[in-house]
Amino acid sequence: MRKPPRREENIRIARLDSDSPHVALLAKWTHATWGHLHPGRSLDTAIAILRDECGAGGVPSVFAALHGDTPVGTASLVADDMSDRRDLTPWLASVFVPPEWRGQGVASRLVRRVEQEAQAHGHDRLYLYTPDQQRLYRQLGWRDLEARDYHGEAVSIMRRDVSMPSRNIAITR
Repeated sequence: MRKPPRREENIRIARLDSDSPHVALLAKWTHATWGHLHPGRSLDTAIAILRDECGAGGVPSVFAALHGDTPVGTASLVADDMSDRRDLTPWLASVFVPPEWRGQGVASRLVRRVEQEAQAHGHDRLYLYTPDQQRLYRQLGWRDLEARDYHGEAVSIMRRDVSMPSRNIAITR
């Protein structure tokens, strides 16, 4: 049987429930990538936190990009993603796409879905921090707010006014 083409149209974005079979894999991805920014947090703890963030919608919410039933990306909407900037809320967090799926619009669709979720639940603004994806987020309408060190890594805090129309990307449910 031939594998379907890996194109953006074959990807759907789904909100995850806490009993989703994908929670452990998504937590493994994000823990491997950003675990150093959460000193002392084990993979088991990361799984439990992600499971707690899954739910009916609003803040918090966890989304997965799925190709069939296979996760090909994730992003979350959380109240607090930076332990020393609790004055900023809510946050786009944990945007991750495995290397073999990058460059196909998966991250952009996940970001737009989180923006849509925040707006639908009464939020006018979102925040994120990133060590290395500023260009992607700027292309999606995000603006630099602050450059700083966070747990030994240089990051940019960025802001997006979600009341503003999104550019370039249509959201599908």
